[in-house]
Amino acid sequence: MNRLKEEQREEKRRLLGLPIYSASEEILSAVSHGIGVLLSIAALVLLLVSAPGDPIVVVSLSIYSATLILLYLVSTLYHALGVNKGKRVFRILDHCSIFLLIAGTYTPLSLVIIGGTVGWVLFGVIWAAAVVGIVFNAVNLKRFQRLSMVCYICMGWAVIFAAKPLAGSMPFWEMILLLAGGVFYTVGAALYGIGKKRKYVHSLWHLFVLAGSIFHFFCIYGCL
Repeated sequence: MNRLKEEQREEKRRLLGLPIYSASEEILSAVSHGIGVLLSIAALVLLLVSAPGDPIVVVSLSIYSATLILLYLVSTLYHALGVNKGKRVFRILDHCSIFLLIAGTYTPLSLVIIGGTVGWVLFGVIWAAAVVGIVFNAVNLKRFQRLSMVCYICMGWAVIFAAKPLAGSMPFWEMILLLAGGVFYTVGAALYGIGKKRKYVHSLWHLFVLAGSIFHFFCIYGCL
């Protein structure tokens, strides 16, 4: 009976164009990123309590925290939903929220830590790329999925073009945390690519994303 239900669920996923994951994989993914929601809310509180009164700092940290909460909330709901049209909508939102988190993470890095002309240019370029990526995903997620993965990685590592001003503004250990977060996100992206073929790899990718977010939070928090 369970086997029959699983086959019916897989067939429904195919008809809706959804990836095929087992019920246990969905539960693990929902729980891991549900924890991410709670940690993101805690991050918001800690950052705003620790932030100086400068409006740019407060707004930048608020944007970063909001995109962090959004990503983990949308991901949790996507994996928690049953196989229906709503799940397909949340899958699109899930991919779009990745672009938002990348741009959200760059916001305090570019406007608060780097600052100046370089910071504002980096801020503008990354947010423009995020908007374009969101539009592509909203139009046709399946068609642009591979391109989106490349964009995620390229946007994430675009900070190397501002390496000099960043190195002059960020303490050594915070720089290590920034790089570590980037590595975890990048390895996670590779795991995502094979997550549909091997059981529980997608759930592992969720843990790598969570680790990347934690490293980046402590990087930003340490720079305040």
